[in-house]
Amino acid sequence: SKTLMDTRVATAELGWTAYPNSGWEEVSGYDENLNTIRTYQVCNVFEPSQNNWLLTTFIDRRGAQRIYVEIRFTVRDCSSIPNVPGSCKETFNLYYYETDAVIATKGTVFWMEAPYLKVDTIAADESFSQVDFGGRLMKVNTEVRSFGPLSKNGFYLAFQDYGACMSLLSVRVFYKKCPSVVQNFAVFPETMTGAESTSLVIARGTCIANSEEVDVPIKLYCNGDGEWMVPIGSCTCKAGFEPDNGNVCRGNWKVCGAQIRLIYPHLV
Repeated sequence: SKTLMDTRVATAELGWTAYPNSGWEEVSGYDENLNTIRTYQVCNVFEPSQNNWLLTTFIDRRGAQRIYVEIRFTVRDCSSIPNVPGSCKETFNLYYYETDAVIATKGTVFWMEAPYLKVDTIAADESFSQVDFGGRLMKVNTEVRSFGPLSKNGFYLAFQDYGACMSLLSVRVFYKKCPSVVQNFAVFPETMTGAESTSLVIARGTCIANSEEVDVPIKLYCNGDGEWMVPIGSCTCKAGFEPDNGNVCRGNWKVCGAQIRLIYPHLV
């Protein structure tokens, strides 16, 4: 996979946009391994009708058609909060907004009119209570979602809170690719996965040095998980060369020597 954004390695403020100002707040915190991280948290559980939005900075998709988002977060168990109203939530929504250029995100109009596309409602597998076994115990949830196809230059991610007490510990955005590989004496280039998780992308192969095509066309398929599959066609070592370590064609000096004696008998 190739990472487009990872808040775990951020050394300065993330500077995402929150609307309204009374919602999401950026703070320095610690992950479960006590590493310093930049997090966003919100906990307006005592006030009904919450609609708090958090927008990332612009993310260049770098040609990727399908994007994956790994979210690590904690959620407070509503039942563990004294006198909490029934509007308390333990979920949040993930959206994305595709665009060709960086846009101004500070105004109210953007939040009301931007054509967000919903990825999913994210729920915690585990929520935490303020007191667990005599002290606060962090229970970190990790969820991965994907979306596509994308066609514009980049996108924004948006997180919508509507009444949870939670913290976004980290957000990693990435795409998947099949690495460059040599197989059946052919070289296949690094290839991005397709727009759907079930997509198969064809990669054409080129015969390695000192080899030639046997079966054509020479190709591999890159699946949605970034794995090569279904090899078709192959190359083979040319006359006078033999396989070495599977995918290298080295000179066969016995054959070459015989050819030299035939062509230049006076030299031997």
